[in-house]
Amino acid sequence: MKTAEKTELDLQTRAINTIRFLSADAVQKANSGHPGLPMGAAAMAYALWTRHLRFNPRNPNWFGRDRFILSGGHGSMLLYSLLYLTGYDLSLEEIKNFRQWESATPGHPEYGMTPGVEVTTGPLGQGFANGVGMALAATHLAARFNRPGYNVIDHYIYAIVTDGDLMEGVASEAASLAGHLRLGRLIYLYDDNRISIEGKTDLAFTEDRMKRFEAYGWHVQTVEDGNDVDAVDRAIQAAKADPRPSIIAVRTHIGYGLPTRQDTEKAHGEPAGEEELRGAKQNLNWPLEPSFYIPDDVLEHFRQAVARGEKLEAEWQACIQGYRNAYPELAEELERRLAGKLPEGWDQGLPTFPVDEKGVATRNASGKVLNALADRLPELMGGSADLAPSNKTFINSSESFQADTPQGRNIHFGVREHAMGAIVNGMAVHGGVIPYGGTFLVFSDYMRAAIRLSALSSYPSIWVFTHDSIGLGEDGPTHQPIEHLAALRAIPNLVTLRPADANEVVEAWKVAIARRSGPTALALSRQNIPVINREIYAPASELQRGAYVLADLGERKPELILMATGSEVALIVEAGERLAAEGINVRLISFPSWELFSAQDQEYQDQVLPPELTRRIAVEAGVSMGWERWVGPQGRVISLQRFGASAPYKVIYQKLGITVENIIAQAEEILR
Repeated sequence: MKTAEKTELDLQTRAINTIRFLSADAVQKANSGHPGLPMGAAAMAYALWTRHLRFNPRNPNWFGRDRFILSGGHGSMLLYSLLYLTGYDLSLEEIKNFRQWESATPGHPEYGMTPGVEVTTGPLGQGFANGVGMALAATHLAARFNRPGYNVIDHYIYAIVTDGDLMEGVASEAASLAGHLRLGRLIYLYDDNRISIEGKTDLAFTEDRMKRFEAYGWHVQTVEDGNDVDAVDRAIQAAKADPRPSIIAVRTHIGYGLPTRQDTEKAHGEPAGEEELRGAKQNLNWPLEPSFYIPDDVLEHFRQAVARGEKLEAEWQACIQGYRNAYPELAEELERRLAGKLPEGWDQGLPTFPVDEKGVATRNASGKVLNALADRLPELMGGSADLAPSNKTFINSSESFQADTPQGRNIHFGVREHAMGAIVNGMAVHGGVIPYGGTFLVFSDYMRAAIRLSALSSYPSIWVFTHDSIGLGEDGPTHQPIEHLAALRAIPNLVTLRPADANEVVEAWKVAIARRSGPTALALSRQNIPVINREIYAPASELQRGAYVLADLGERKPELILMATGSEVALIVEAGERLAAEGINVRLISFPSWELFSAQDQEYQDQVLPPELTRRIAVEAGVSMGWERWVGPQGRVISLQRFGASAPYKVIYQKLGITVENIIAQAEEILR
């Protein structure tokens, strides 16, 4: 071996060991964390980050960059080490502050917390599926905007995935769809260390993983030595050349170098300990002192990423400039979408619904509004977990997104609710599209982890949940959501909207589209709901305040408040009119969103719910949990504390007491 080659190989080895021990020292100092993954996966991460990944540390949000996801988010110090070493705005002090209060290096990577972190990971499988969403969005944008000589959308989505990721059902769902759609922009490195928390993966995970991915339609490769940088490099090159999504099984050793813990579960989720860590440093010829040692030439080597990234972005910007000249209208639309700006007039001319006592199912109204919005918002795309005819989530003016028609805006997620949720999140954080996903409200349980992460990470995902109550009728209690509104309302930063009629649906969609600081869930009825006469009652635009006074009925100040959401608003309107005819003064409140109402100032809240007006009744066809905040100690909730039943929906409402007659009886009793 020539001297220059030997020197280069020595620098590479020391660079990889820098990643290992910077990570392990941070875990040891925090006395908390997962040293095994960073120590085992350092070499393949080095190969990816120095030879393939396109990024600009000085502009982490440069749209032309490749995306990197650490799906096994417990190994977060691997990512933090790479971000620091390559020159992102992450200091060594933050590395030393790993897992501490208000540090930029939390235990699992969090989107928006640390520059260069693309998605929030940690719950296993989520990052894997997020990447599928990113690849889907990138593929769609490339089909929409790329023109000969101008590949303005031309990036890859890389990830390091783990045994745990591959065990999770959400990853299997997402992998199946990715293979069907031939998402060739997806390249995953599988950290095949065969160890999980309880021991060897043979305890529970013995199928041929790569045969499974072959069956999904993926391009599959194996690298037998995870420390062979050149072999990993060649595998990534081959993956880029293949039109299918790719997974590369890289055989690694968890906790590489640790004298007694390498290849054991002890390396996974706890600090190595001072003696064990010293032993690893001795084994790999690393200085024992100081901790957090970074050789100058290694740092210089990694920091070449800054100049390289600035050059890559400059080349992309030059391509964009040429694209502007050649295709000015396309360029204008692309730049607007990448900036997250909505076109002027996007919310004008949307459907309005005339008074209709027979009513309109809010899911049907939603379908009409969605299609009107889709004509104004070319970035709006999504679909359903095989329920589009029921959820009314199909964009009539567009074709389906398939491998041969990636310009399509209708996504067929299949019966894969959990993957749908995580894929929509990946699309939302990727940018350039406004994604939505639909299913029955009861199946929000199947995708709760993804919904929760969208709220935690402030992804602007839109969830369309139909069949929102016992009003779906004969399908029975397995499909009738009871506790689900309460469960969604319990998630911080999620706005849940249950519109009272078709015109409130219009306003709910406006909220969902305009809201870019977090996710929005729409809860929509299967059954018809009367369209409220807005000449008599307050305009539906008041929905944007979360709760509003529909009307004060009677000749004097209200003595009773009736409030409800969704389909039950029609019940309180009828009950209120009948009570007013008896001389009882009633305030009617439509309460579509607790979260939006909570965000209003106290003055407005007191206008709607005067503190002195303590006789209050809330009506909702679900559990009462949380309503006590709004009805107060002297109020009542007409709700359900049991599961539903299989019968025509009007019979179920009658048998379970969600009726006008019961509302009137409760009102008369509370006023005595």
